Amino acid sequence: MAEQHTPRSLIVSLYGAYGRGPDGSPMPVAALIRLLAVLGVDAPSVRSSVSRLKRRGLLLPGRTADGAAGYALSDDARRLLDDGDRRIYARTEPKLSEGWVLAVFSVPEAERHKRHLLRSRLARLGFGTAAPGVWIGPARLYEETRNALERLELSPYVDLFRGDHLGYAATAGAVARWWDLPAIARLHEEFLAAHEPVLRAWRAAPAGAGGPEGGAAPGGAEEAYRDYLLALDSWRRLPYADPVLPAELLPDDWPGRRSAEVFAALHELLRDRGAEFVRPYVSGAGGGPGTRPASGSGSGSGSGSGSGSGD
Repeated sequence: MAEQHTPRSLIVSLYGAYGRGPDGSPMPVAALIRLLAVLGVDAPSVRSSVSRLKRRGLLLPGRTADGAAGYALSDDARRLLDDGDRRIYARTEPKLSEGWVLAVFSVPEAERHKRHLLRSRLARLGFGTAAPGVWIGPARLYEETRNALERLELSPYVDLFRGDHLGYAATAGAVARWWDLPAIARLHEEFLAAHEPVLRAWRAAPAGAGGPEGGAAPGGAEEAYRDYLLALDSWRRLPYADPVLPAELLPDDWPGRRSAEVFAALHELLRDRGAEFVRPYVSGAGGGPGTRPASGSGSGSGSGSGSGSGD
């Protein structure tokens, strides 16, 4: 199945990768239109998507130093992107000894909309379902979960616990019930099908050769920007759909490790090269995630850059 990159998601990925300069200056609308055009997004789609992000409080209108109209990230958007960085560019291998965090909730029937919001938020944070009203995730999700529930004013309905799984089923068997591992594996396989050939092309294609899918030859800053943004836009959702479980709890042929290695390699190879293309259009285009993913990070099972759990 061909990947779908929505204009709104691509804008979030663009800001996450290149739109977080230290001065917080707005990104000119003209620059957004030019940079999204490289990815096949037309100007009306850019403008309507920016308007939606503005309504959600993620983008704030402003003027650049030379007076051009533009949009800057709100404080909430920056916090969401920073939270996303910790997942998207994770370096550490998860350990079973770290334990689990449980979210046990009860929502009155009169507030069922909050029950739906709570379930959907826990799912987007990477939790699995242990039982009705009992959701489970790796213990490292505790702080992010607590912050998200408080931000959404859902904390009065939830109790959070940390602990170990003591039985009676083997933990690997229980994990297979708590999460839909085949569905998560398919997401990794789709990422690999779309982006592993791109990595091979960048590593192997001689100067002047045709690029992936007959596109421009790898090597230029514009092509680096294009291929990196598309990879980032695909990848940033995976560490949320996938809880990134310890390797001993996953099938031997789990594709998560390879997909993490492919994204790490693309990030290392293309991110800074792509910044060379962005820099003439955006002040402080080097501003972005301060950490680089280690090759093989997210052994596990693992939008928007940044806010990976959604747009």
